[in-house]
Amino acid sequence: MDPSHRDHGSFRAESQIWHNGITDPSQRGYGPGASGSRIQHSGIMDPPLQDIFGYKTQSCRKALCITGYILSCGALWLLFHWKPEWDVWLNCIRCSLEEADIVLLRTTDEFRIYSRETVTWISASAFIESGSDYPTTAEEDSIFSKAIMKPSFQVKTIQVQKIRYVWNIYAKQFQKVGVLEDHHTCSAIHAKFGSGLTCNEQNVRRVICGPNTIDVPVIPIWKLLIKEVLNPFYVFQLFSVCLWFAEDYMEYATAIIIMSLLSVFLTVYDLRQQSIKLHSLVESHNNVTVTVCRNKEGLQELESHHLVPGDMLVLKEGKTLLPCDAILISGQCIVNESMLTGESIPVTKTHLPQADNFKPWRTYCAEDYKKHVLFCGTEVIQTKADDRGVVKAVVLRTGFNTAKGDLVRSILYPKPMNFKLYRDALRFLMCLIAFAAIGMIYTVCVFALNGEEAGEVVKKALDVITIAVPPALPAALTTGIIYTQQRLKKKGIFCISPQRINMCGQLNLICFDKTGTLTEDGLDLWGLLPSERNCFQDIHSFPADCNLPWGPVFRAMAVCHSLIVWEGKIQGDPLDVKMFEATNWVIDDFNGYQTEGSTHATVVRPGPKATTAPVEGVTILHQFPFSSSLQRMSVIAQEIGGDQQVFTKGAPEIVAMLCRAETVPSNFESELLLYTAQGFRVIGLAWKSLQAGKLPTALSREEVESDLTFLGLLIMENRLKKETKPVLEELSAACIRSVMATGDNIQTAITVAKNAGMISPTHRVILVEANKLPGSVSASITWKPLEENKTEDYRSLEDDSQTERRINLALGHGQYHFAMSGKSYQIVVQHFRHLLPKLLLNGTVFARMSPGQKSSLVEEFQKLDYFVGMCGDGANDCGALKVAHAGISLSEQEASVASPFTSRTSSIACVPELIREGRAALVTSFCMFKYMALYSTIQYLGVLLLYWQLNSFGNYQFLFQDLAITTVIGMTMSFTGAYPKLVPYRPPSQLISPPLLLSVVLNILFSLSMQIFGFVVVQEQPWYSKTDLHRGCLSMKNHMENSSYSLGLHGVRDGAHERTDNGYRSYENTTVWLLSTINCLIVALVFSKGKPFRQPIYTNYVFILVLIGQLGICLFLMFADIDDLYSKMDLVCTPTTWRISMVVMLAVTLAVSFLVEEAVIENRPLWLLLKKTFRYHSKSHYKRLQHVLEQDSDWPPLNETLFSDSMTITVEGNMGGHSNPTFDSSEDSL
Repeated sequence: MDPSHRDHGSFRAESQIWHNGITDPSQRGYGPGASGSRIQHSGIMDPPLQDIFGYKTQSCRKALCITGYILSCGALWLLFHWKPEWDVWLNCIRCSLEEADIVLLRTTDEFRIYSRETVTWISASAFIESGSDYPTTAEEDSIFSKAIMKPSFQVKTIQVQKIRYVWNIYAKQFQKVGVLEDHHTCSAIHAKFGSGLTCNEQNVRRVICGPNTIDVPVIPIWKLLIKEVLNPFYVFQLFSVCLWFAEDYMEYATAIIIMSLLSVFLTVYDLRQQSIKLHSLVESHNNVTVTVCRNKEGLQELESHHLVPGDMLVLKEGKTLLPCDAILISGQCIVNESMLTGESIPVTKTHLPQADNFKPWRTYCAEDYKKHVLFCGTEVIQTKADDRGVVKAVVLRTGFNTAKGDLVRSILYPKPMNFKLYRDALRFLMCLIAFAAIGMIYTVCVFALNGEEAGEVVKKALDVITIAVPPALPAALTTGIIYTQQRLKKKGIFCISPQRINMCGQLNLICFDKTGTLTEDGLDLWGLLPSERNCFQDIHSFPADCNLPWGPVFRAMAVCHSLIVWEGKIQGDPLDVKMFEATNWVIDDFNGYQTEGSTHATVVRPGPKATTAPVEGVTILHQFPFSSSLQRMSVIAQEIGGDQQVFTKGAPEIVAMLCRAETVPSNFESELLLYTAQGFRVIGLAWKSLQAGKLPTALSREEVESDLTFLGLLIMENRLKKETKPVLEELSAACIRSVMATGDNIQTAITVAKNAGMISPTHRVILVEANKLPGSVSASITWKPLEENKTEDYRSLEDDSQTERRINLALGHGQYHFAMSGKSYQIVVQHFRHLLPKLLLNGTVFARMSPGQKSSLVEEFQKLDYFVGMCGDGANDCGALKVAHAGISLSEQEASVASPFTSRTSSIACVPELIREGRAALVTSFCMFKYMALYSTIQYLGVLLLYWQLNSFGNYQFLFQDLAITTVIGMTMSFTGAYPKLVPYRPPSQLISPPLLLSVVLNILFSLSMQIFGFVVVQEQPWYSKTDLHRGCLSMKNHMENSSYSLGLHGVRDGAHERTDNGYRSYENTTVWLLSTINCLIVALVFSKGKPFRQPIYTNYVFILVLIGQLGICLFLMFADIDDLYSKMDLVCTPTTWRISMVVMLAVTLAVSFLVEEAVIENRPLWLLLKKTFRYHSKSHYKRLQHVLEQDSDWPPLNETLFSDSMTITVEGNMGGHSNPTFDSSEDSL
């Protein structure tokens, strides 16, 4: 199946039709007759489709926009910087793509993000003679000939996310360059490119494709600085600071500038370090000297950045770092692909067959195409030439089109996040802005009616925005994430995508890989069950029994592998290593053994500890490497001086199908089930003798792997990691689903799931088997209850009716689990799409899953509204790790560099740790949001109250609230760590939730009530005076006669006093300010949640000490009565009884607020009761489906078979899933 034809929703059919050139795209409104089209990317992280629209720049419009930039002092330009689509719409007019000089791209996902690209022209005239009949033979049907416009010999291009596209003048669409076209057949690749490109062809291709480099320049600091400063948050900061300077609010403005500069410099430093790290990651592959074969000119050495698709690479002996993706067309290579797969296991690559057919080479090779492709960034550690003398490869992809380039692009252009918290935060900010607008209208009315100057009215009105919408809000929200990231780092969990930390708090389903994740990496050889004359013999145990006798089984174990000697050690698949070590033979550490038809061959010989063998050694002549689609590998071997033989090993059920029926034991299935049900990994072995006369390299795989003789079963033990069971039990107790997606046998996977506690002993397992009907386009699906172990059945002594009742009881309570293979999963997706959600709801074990199927599975779970985590060792899980809401790689290899989280230790204990910290971070974000909203609202209400009297807070009063209270609380509130126990429910995921909104609204009402009460009641006191500010204190009675203060906003000087009254001082000001300041401390304490998601608040010693210190200072200001201090802080002296009254008001507010928060807002049973009363049902798809299935007595339909209609959903390749870079899409239509 060709992964380039993935199902991308409604547009899949159109893109496929264009690709095949059957229908004119203009009929669908996307081609030459329309200004819009769609492009498809092949990257692992790019949105699969983008709409593309053509625009032409218009001079008069551009002139008007430039005028607008000048008149708005750059504000319009800034708006266009944030909204590039507005820039295009106002500067340009719509036109067809053929006429366009600007294109506007829009993602087709829910985000609909716009980006603009400029159309550029490349000239190829320097390399094409005017009289020449270009193109040449190799170029006739290539995009290069279709993109060059004559007679100018120019090419129209755009660059989207580092990938270059050229305009196909015949198809009237943009197409990707830098890749070899997919339509070439195997024989065409050998014929057209086997001799290499001519120098002229290479030059033309280089000009059009660009250099073969993965160029990630280190971004200059000034660029990073400008980009960061133009962030809307910092622009709002700048607006606020300018306003504060205009109002002489110098101190806080300076403090904000210092904090903002510090924040900018830290961010720029971090981005710069990331840029340097990424640059160094790719730099080594950009300057490699390679040998290429030139048509008619022979071999040439050149720098790798000159390579183009179609070039012929000659691979010499010794280690070689691959600078591009290439198809091996002669010889054999052994490659270290740890950069891609995360496993340092050498992989054998074989040459592309010279098949003479009309299928494109990718379609012909199906999933095995990877076995012929050498990927960029991987290291060739050994080459084996065949009878043609040299190892050759045709360049397939260059630059960012390669597997390595794809990986780098996934880091440069990460998948956008869609988390309710951030969406709700923006909505909440909009509400605050609307709230501020009401305050502005009120301010303008009050001050204008009292005859204030227009300038002062404007300043006061704008000031309301900076009060109601706190400029520090975004910074405060990220504080908790930064602290969480540091805590995770201390625990050995590294994060490259901090925004996903909050998402970890919502995870309710975790997909686990099996081998290396739930179980130990290595396998132990447990036993061998040999077969002779279609009967199984006595089991041979390891290592207790004596050595294996010489025979076909022994030879199979000695040669049927892809092991090599690398750096003095035997390297390869752990299964192969264990199997070979059991023979006590050794591999010759040289490559010079020459055989007929092969220059190099691997030789295995008896080692010092081996039993005597009648041969000097065995030569491995040819390999058919292991294929995940075929689930087997084969070798052609020859005893030194003897005959050639074939040995095959693989999945037992597959191997048995390739054997002659009379050689397979009749009890094969029951014996296989016996061992797989115990959790063993079982491998089938087979062999046959080859007729002399044919060269091994001339034989096809089908010829070799037929009419085999069954040899027996190799039984490997794969032990659970000690932490697996406790971790899965912890997740289960927290109501977090665990799902296994593995490439292993389904019986083995089920047993491991049971042993690990993923499937409870009391729950039933139902096998879901789907098959395509032979000779038909339809398929069938069957549900079979898994048979329990017979010994358990005897022990339970249940009759059939009791068993039936037990099954029905389990099913009735939803206590069942579906298990299916990757093959069945794919057929379900294709033919039984309507059943897929129901199957996933209780699906626990997914076996024999390919990497693409794992990615697809994660996406299907996400469609059911699950928050999905994926935990794997990086080997075949890269795609799924990137697609999941939170991908956790247990491998530190380069392949997992784009995984959001990486654990230093290869243990799944990091999963609950990450969920705990995610929940704590999410709750912290809510706490900070609530606090910042309340702090700004409290200050806003206080200021509006004082505006009624044309008064306000003084600068130092604002400074104390903003800096000494809020900034310090914002920095310390997030120190609270995660609660060690995972509770069986998650924190809320959205700000717009009834409990949270109620909490904010009630606390605003409490604050408003207290401030209005204080504001009104102070005016009713007998000592209150608008003009005499010393009347309230007995100690200042001697000043009464001389006191004469005006309460105008600008203040007046009193000749009898040295102090200057700036106009802010009043009894109302003092009362409202003290009440609002201490109220900020109250809400900080009340909103600082502890259990069940965070540790109790008293464990955050710094925060508690800060609150105590701040409260002490506030009480000191309330009771100090120091003239100079009061004068500086714009406070006035009030009687002690009034001060005590304020303390009582605050104490009542604290008690009421705390009581409401604990008894109502945090009362989970109360909210559950309300939900039940009002019949509220979750909007999550899986919850609604669960509710429906609970009412359906016919689900699941046990022992029933359903048949699909003849109409099916065509799903090819990876079924829409993102994949490992080695499963790159080749779609090149734009």
